[in-house]
Amino acid sequence: MSNKIQMKIEDEIDRRYEYCEEHTSREADYLHEIYRQTYLKALAPRMLSGHLQGRLLGFLSRIINPGLILEIGTFTAYATLCLAEGLQDKGKLITIEGNDEYEAIIRKHIDSSPFADNIDLRIGNALEIIPKLDMVFDLVFIDAKKLDYPVYYELVLKKVKKGGVIILDNVLWSNKVLDLEIHQDERTLTLHRLNQKLSRDERVESIILPMRDGLNILRKK
Repeated sequence: MSNKIQMKIEDEIDRRYEYCEEHTSREADYLHEIYRQTYLKALAPRMLSGHLQGRLLGFLSRIINPGLILEIGTFTAYATLCLAEGLQDKGKLITIEGNDEYEAIIRKHIDSSPFADNIDLRIGNALEIIPKLDMVFDLVFIDAKKLDYPVYYELVLKKVKKGGVIILDNVLWSNKVLDLEIHQDERTLTLHRLNQKLSRDERVESIILPMRDGLNILRKK
């Protein structure tokens, strides 16, 4: 494929994404402020879910209407608050963040939202925290250390109810999983192997959506 054709395809994809964002329900003001502050102050703002993916997370959460949500990887709490939109009245969202430098900004964003009383922030190592959670989740969102995704998956699957949903973010990894002859780094290979495993795992049904950096959505059988 020539560079000119490739550039045209990429331009069409960008335009399509922009059109979808423009014609999707607007985000809440507090979410827009998190987006703005993240791009102003965070070192890696691309880690934030953003408008279109955030609306999908909120949409799925509203459909599921979970009583209990687990999020692994909080960052600046944008996705956290999108997921919280579908919580039952007395529902709870436990979110785990491994980087304590984000704690102050996370708490600020949670406290300024309508869901402050429903969210339980845990700062620490998710691999140590998850086994201690004696509860059954309706919805899990995984967006943390990519090399630990296979372990996160096995840990949370045991704690998700039948019919519950697990969402893994960044499974296309900047499209590196599409060209393994070039991209042989450990994160790319880990995500590719996990995608392969999940497509064959009889314990779940799965679908990968090519939204943003790729979402693998699983339903526990």
